[in-house]
Amino acid sequence: MKNRHICRMLILVICIVLGGCSAALPEKTTTPTILKVMYYDESIFYQEYGDLFITKYPNIEVQVVSTQNIDNDPEIDKATALAKLIEKEQPDVLWLDPEQYEQYAADGLLMELQTLIQKEHYDIEGIYPTIVDLIKEKSAGKLYGLSPRFYGNALFYNADLFAEYGIDPPHNQMTWKEILNLAKRFPVDGGDEDRVYGLGMQSYITSDIQTDTLAGLMARTQGMSTVNYSTMKVTVNTDSWKDIWKTAFEATESKAIYTPEEPFWGGSTEEFYKNQPFIMGRVAMVVDSADLLQHFKEVRDRVKEFKPFELGIVTGPVDPSDPSTSRDVELYEIFSIRAGSPNAEAAWDFIKYVNGDDYARVKSKTLNGNMLSRMGYYKDYVASGIEAFYKLKPKPVNYGSRGKVPTGFYSTFEELMKRELERVKNKEITVDEALGNVEAEGQTLLDQAQATSP
Repeated sequence: MKNRHICRMLILVICIVLGGCSAALPEKTTTPTILKVMYYDESIFYQEYGDLFITKYPNIEVQVVSTQNIDNDPEIDKATALAKLIEKEQPDVLWLDPEQYEQYAADGLLMELQTLIQKEHYDIEGIYPTIVDLIKEKSAGKLYGLSPRFYGNALFYNADLFAEYGIDPPHNQMTWKEILNLAKRFPVDGGDEDRVYGLGMQSYITSDIQTDTLAGLMARTQGMSTVNYSTMKVTVNTDSWKDIWKTAFEATESKAIYTPEEPFWGGSTEEFYKNQPFIMGRVAMVVDSADLLQHFKEVRDRVKEFKPFELGIVTGPVDPSDPSTSRDVELYEIFSIRAGSPNAEAAWDFIKYVNGDDYARVKSKTLNGNMLSRMGYYKDYVASGIEAFYKLKPKPVNYGSRGKVPTGFYSTFEELMKRELERVKNKEITVDEALGNVEAEGQTLLDQAQATSP
């Protein structure tokens, strides 16, 4: 708490010294401008944003203020270190995660953008509305930043396989349980190398951790945690956790899910694609990011054995209690103008460009796991259903609460969980018994970790 207070005071002083948080811009000038942009890494910045921006605005010289040393150092207080970096370097554009944005906006450290948007008639309607709403929710209804992209996943499916086996294809807003039940409708006969699977997992998820991973994915979708951060109690011996683990074990035992015996650690591009059974037409469904669409563009020229099929996309798995939202739609970067910046005009030029049509038009040609916040530019994928990425509202996950738990607890707790669930796999005990043991012993581990934590 002390460090957080120091952080706020440092940045408040900066804001006051530099003239407050007005949205007024200086008069336009043709004099070359030096624009300081805060970002994780300089080379990544230019790859993602900078090269395109300076081509559009050759009169603006960009200098990157890197946060890499702060982000990579586990020993320092990141909030205080970031405040000191801002004080020293005076960046005009701040690169913030949602929690930082919320705090900086509350402390009056960011320039409000709505006046600029209205003055220039900037088209904000073309930006994914729920992203704009989420940003506003974090800043008392006002807009102090914009985010050019977000992360999301979707359920991809092979429409040809569903037609071949006479099975109705998936639809939007399915729960994990519904997806797994649909996967079980595909036959399980045939050899491992040529049979069809109902559902595939990511290539790094091997068969020995399939059940654990699946349970973890379902728990995340439903916003469940092994620790109640308010009471600091281990809470796994509940009906919800029992249902998740029973569902995961049943799915694994059904043999409807494909997971490799060994992860794919490297090789040629051709070998990579041959190790992706969904791409090669042997898996009916997979939950993945937009990366998969890029792979589909490339595989046609890389693998002779690839046989094109009709690709369908629907929303990723949802929480049955709140099916219009998703915890797998994540906003992880927001660009804002530092209050009092002497280069606010250039800073606004940058923010409106990377959130605008010209930037989206170029970046829509490649997909790297992130989705553009500006809509309407993935025209090549409309037939497949790419709009599924834009159907669910983001439901933020508060990772900060996890920091209340002592660092060393989770490694020992995971070993405990692994031990007890292995006994379930071996039919030595039931899921109910395993979770009862985990909760009791896990609480002892948590109490000990808290007692010895500095």
